[in-house]
Amino acid sequence: MRELEHSRPADIEAESFRIIGAELAERGIVLPADQAPLVKRAIHTTADFDYARNLVFTPGAVEAGVRALRAGTPILTDTNMARSGINRGALERLGISVHCFMADPEVARRAAEAGTTRAAAAVDQGAALWPEGIYAVGNAPTALIRMAQLIRAGAMSPALILAVPVGFVNVVESKAEILALARARGIPAIAALGRKGGSTVAAALCNALLYQSGGREKL
Repeated sequence: MRELEHSRPADIEAESFRIIGAELAERGIVLPADQAPLVKRAIHTTADFDYARNLVFTPGAVEAGVRALRAGTPILTDTNMARSGINRGALERLGISVHCFMADPEVARRAAEAGTTRAAAAVDQGAALWPEGIYAVGNAPTALIRMAQLIRAGAMSPALILAVPVGFVNVVESKAEILALARARGIPAIAALGRKGGSTVAAALCNALLYQSGGREKL
């Protein structure tokens, strides 16, 4: 078997980002400096260059996210997959906790009583504990819909919203709603317009922000 040219994890990552940068240049895509690490991480995770076009940032969203992370703001996710995909070392260096309430029995009970989804009930739980937390949604549009309701009610004002659920039902509409509301209320937000997204993308965006916050080199 031929020896692989890039076999160490660090070398593979570096070569992957070199390829991504070269292909972006070939496509004539120039990313804003603050957004480039997040977009490249999303592409690296998915091998999908559509994220160079469909990731939308409210003004100052990246700066606000970095500032919140450096202040130790907790991250709340809508899946344990996203939670487990966020770099543990980067979290520990910054003293940041990550939470997902989807498997919480109390959240399940509240969802059943209210006739709603666990994702929506988990947002209620998160808002009660950390109304100004960082919310990373990669799966459940109902989480974004509930978040919009709570923001309008004055019950939460997230430090940053990562709105990247994937799917076909309520996905496009929920992203558009939360992005419009975030813009109107001055809440920092990053959204993947359209159907694409997912827990891996949510984790990738969190990691890109964590690496910037912790002083890791830019890619």
